[in-house]
Amino acid sequence: MREILDGLEVVDDPDVLESLSHDDAEWAPYGKAVAAVRPRTTEEVRRVVAACAGRNVPIVPRGAGTGLSGGANAVDGAMILDLSKMNKIVEIDVENMTATVQPGVVNDDLKRAVAEHGLWYPPDPASAPWSTIGGNVSTNAGGLCCLKYGVTRDYVLGMEVVVGGPAGEYGTVVRLGRRTTKGVSGYDLAGLFTGSEGTFGVITEVTLRLRPARREAPKTVVGAFGSVVAAGEAVAAVTRAGLLPAALELLDRTCLKAVEDWKHLGLESDAAALLLAQLDTPGDAEATAVAEVFRAAGALWAEQSTDEIEAEALFAARRLAYPALERLSPVLTEDICVPRSRVPEMLSSIEAIAAHHGATIAVIAHAGDGNLHPLILAPTGDEAAKRAAQGAFEDMLSAAIAMGGTVTGEHGVGLLKRAGMRQELSAGVLAMQVAVKQTLDPLNLFNPGKVIG
Repeated sequence: MREILDGLEVVDDPDVLESLSHDDAEWAPYGKAVAAVRPRTTEEVRRVVAACAGRNVPIVPRGAGTGLSGGANAVDGAMILDLSKMNKIVEIDVENMTATVQPGVVNDDLKRAVAEHGLWYPPDPASAPWSTIGGNVSTNAGGLCCLKYGVTRDYVLGMEVVVGGPAGEYGTVVRLGRRTTKGVSGYDLAGLFTGSEGTFGVITEVTLRLRPARREAPKTVVGAFGSVVAAGEAVAAVTRAGLLPAALELLDRTCLKAVEDWKHLGLESDAAALLLAQLDTPGDAEATAVAEVFRAAGALWAEQSTDEIEAEALFAARRLAYPALERLSPVLTEDICVPRSRVPEMLSSIEAIAAHHGATIAVIAHAGDGNLHPLILAPTGDEAAKRAAQGAFEDMLSAAIAMGGTVTGEHGVGLLKRAGMRQELSAGVLAMQVAVKQTLDPLNLFNPGKVIG
């Protein structure tokens, strides 16, 4: 393999290889890779895929490793494809409002680059300062603004992918999708690859739809509530009122305290939960209406923030909640999504599940679209806490499914949600998914063991 990959950046240092062999998913298992390669071009990816296929070596693509489902974890004997050095913005087409990028481009770097041209790339996962576009596409990442502006799939027009199977020998390069605003020529294969977690091939370039930049800074409304469930009731009330914030986020007291103790942002709240709404409709009417809904739903107080620094600190707290809690303890992160009207019920279920298992669960959420992220803390070495966390994790999946929800809204199936997906989907649908994988990757080389197991 080393001879075949001559000229490429091959990593076999045990410590570095160990760090590249898993993502941020707590307790997701990972195997021992033979090596990692850091390609810089599509041709280099093609060479790696062809070489691995000739020797039946599994291929595990990864970006920044910020995933939370084990989707980028190595299997024994695998070659890791670290795509972080494929980080060029190939083109920003201002006239057609598109950007074409390599998979290693960091989300926030793309935002800054297109902003210089008066454009905006809306998908904004909380990991946007670190996560890469390739990883975002592979998991169909969501984020804070997806309530109003959609998820990554809504912005993927086309992609270049290194594949095998029906397209030709492993190492064949194909272009999927289009560069036009509209197009229905054949099946939507670019849409199929978006969210496929690297199980069909290796994405080497992506063409993304952009939007005009927002004309004015969004307004922020903050509401404080006496309980997490009361905050959930306010979320449902916003939906019933026909209001559509750009973002509607929830943080409980545990998350706020963890962030403040770490970053000292000046956050103060005696409330059990905060709701943060971001509104970008011109004028103040929408922000005023959201504040009124919060108050009518029982908020302890609700105000529009007139201080941009304060508003930025509040949303920074939302983005920092996971790493802040991770400083305190290993964290098992949930990613359930329920119909928006069922958010209060799901939040109540989380409290009951925590009490039943004796687990410590903090809650953050893209509450406006029903995507909840309960964070289960289990101190290192505390086996009882670990068992409680795992039991609570499984019970929350079952509760979400029972409410017409899904076991993963944006983090992906990876390793941690395979059993949950089998619980959620019918046998017929699961068989269809297996058939697609077997057709596109008959040798089962691309990220084996993920999603369908």
